[in-house]
Amino acid sequence: MRILYAGTPAFAVPALEVLIESADWRPAAVLTQPDRGAGRGRRVRFGPVKQRALDAGIEVLQPVSLKQPEVQSLLAECRPDLLVTAAYGLILPQAVLDLPQYGCWNLHASLLPRWRGASPINQAILAGDAESGVSLMQMEAGLDTGPVILQRATPIGTDETAGELHDRLAELAAEVLVEGLSRLEQGRLPSPQPQDEAAATHAPLIDKHDARLDWQRPAVELARMVRAYHPWPVAFGEIEGVTWRIHRARPGEGRAAPGELLPARGPDVVAIGCGEGVLEILELQGPGRKPVAARDWFNARRGKA
Repeated sequence: MRILYAGTPAFAVPALEVLIESADWRPAAVLTQPDRGAGRGRRVRFGPVKQRALDAGIEVLQPVSLKQPEVQSLLAECRPDLLVTAAYGLILPQAVLDLPQYGCWNLHASLLPRWRGASPINQAILAGDAESGVSLMQMEAGLDTGPVILQRATPIGTDETAGELHDRLAELAAEVLVEGLSRLEQGRLPSPQPQDEAAATHAPLIDKHDARLDWQRPAVELARMVRAYHPWPVAFGEIEGVTWRIHRARPGEGRAAPGELLPARGPDVVAIGCGEGVLEILELQGPGRKPVAARDWFNARRGKA
């Protein structure tokens, strides 16, 4: 089977890996977004998918858009039986969707139709969902609206961060892809099931300002924010007039004025009053500093008093 694979960030690497390691599914080419500068010097860094494809000796295509006829002709020359995408980041026009014999599949990090869009992992944690998962869907023109071929669910840990869930779902996506390809070859692929539009929810792009903690909100919600915005953009809030990034926290019992700093609780916790309950902080980071345990920060602050 001739497969084209399209993906860009780390989430898409495990699925690419299983294709590379397979004798029958090795991609004819890999599509990924154009290189971008990073850091102060804007040095060009290859994305994770591009780097893995190059290491494997696979041709890499990096069109700015898939709408140009010349790009579509290039893809047609690859004679794909199937195009698989995972966090690719570019829209596939109908002309591209129609190219492969078996159409185009997408691996999406949610249990569709819940959390269509760019930030499904973050939104699942923010909403307090008990589980997340991976959907393999047949792509169509709409954003994450295509019928679902396979789904695999997994519980979300009570302390699990977006980064940790991301890594688990990336591995799960690879497993789902293997199952889908195996069933396709065996003629046992389930009929794609249309999504329930009434149950659809949306996961918009995240802005770093979304991660600001408002101490007037319930501690349960703020603790979810800390988990959902780690490792990026990292939740932040003001403590005694200074903006701190909060890396690890949990909701706690008790009452205090919103934003009030409470004494250390136990060996490694300090707490902040919230609209409901208190937020117990385990690790935080000051401006221009490295992350520190909350207890160490509190003791250092008390020593300077």
